[in-house]
Amino acid sequence: MRVPLADLHKQYLQIKSELDPAIQDVISNSQFILGKAVADFEQAFAASQKSKHCVAVGSGTDALHAALWASGIGPGDAVVTTPFTFIATLEAISLTGAMPVFVDIDERTFTMKPASLEALLAGGMHPVRAIIPIHLYGQSAEMDKIMAIVKKFNVAVIEDVCQAHASKFNETYLGNFGVAGCFSFYPGKNLGAFGEAGAVTTNDDNFALTLRRLRDHGQVEKYKHGFIGHNYRMDGIQGAVLGTKMKYLPQWTDRRREIASRYKRLLANVGDIVLPYETPGGYHVYHLFTIRTRQRTALQQFLAGKEIATAIAYPIPLHFQEAYKHLGYRPGDFPESERASEECLSLPMFAELTDEQVDYVAGSIKSFFSH
Repeated sequence: MRVPLADLHKQYLQIKSELDPAIQDVISNSQFILGKAVADFEQAFAASQKSKHCVAVGSGTDALHAALWASGIGPGDAVVTTPFTFIATLEAISLTGAMPVFVDIDERTFTMKPASLEALLAGGMHPVRAIIPIHLYGQSAEMDKIMAIVKKFNVAVIEDVCQAHASKFNETYLGNFGVAGCFSFYPGKNLGAFGEAGAVTTNDDNFALTLRRLRDHGQVEKYKHGFIGHNYRMDGIQGAVLGTKMKYLPQWTDRRREIASRYKRLLANVGDIVLPYETPGGYHVYHLFTIRTRQRTALQQFLAGKEIATAIAYPIPLHFQEAYKHLGYRPGDFPESERASEECLSLPMFAELTDEQVDYVAGSIKSFFSH
């Protein structure tokens, strides 16, 4: 049995009868940049996340950079995040001219460790203006503890929700704790476009207005530029695709959680596997189903032989990347991030995955460890 890591074509075929006309409508109306399809999606996504505003942009990286830029982050500032993630978060910080500063992750959640954050802020070594907690793999960071800490130090919070659409913490949707929530709609995400797309959610009217102007070259009206901005506009076709898919996100999320429960039941107490942990008060949406094992390389090769696709996210923590060696971090500075990069393995996870495929993956893993 062949089991892919994800199957975007299968998802498309299931809703083709709705997607194709939505895309054709954009083409017929020639609203290729922003336009009604994007505006409708912004309204629907804001409502789904219980946010006052949604500002659609060109990618998740755009969302992170625009949110930092609109917050006034720049040279001389420091922004705190974690090193076990994709480089886009760090690039967004660097593009503002601010200095990235790391704290380690919690070994169970892979998200920012509150105690490490508090220790860094209390140390006062860096001019920290903001933090970016990353809700990794669909898992919420411990936002109650994090918000209590930043309140003491008057630090802004910009949430990286790029992997956690529809995830919650204590019944509050992610993206509503800080000044902004940044989302990616990269095709493989739980809510994916047919190309690059992203969005920023916020409950601050002035912040939303600044973002809307910033994404469109700082225009307050056509050909009148109130400040220097950039081109972060979403394409109309992506708005149509996302708007169509939006109505299916709740059921796709439920199915991902069902698959995760099945994996957990079948893989309990198998080998040295550490199964995904769900933060108390959190609502994990399983963008990825990521296990830990010290036998990762051998297991991945074994599963490949069974035609089971897997992925490693992320094999090199950011403080080891050549692009950021200038920060001066050394091996051992963030031991949990370093250990996670050596042990994490993501199994097939997508809403269209069948129970039979899940059983085959789990059975193959059991077979590996039994030998």
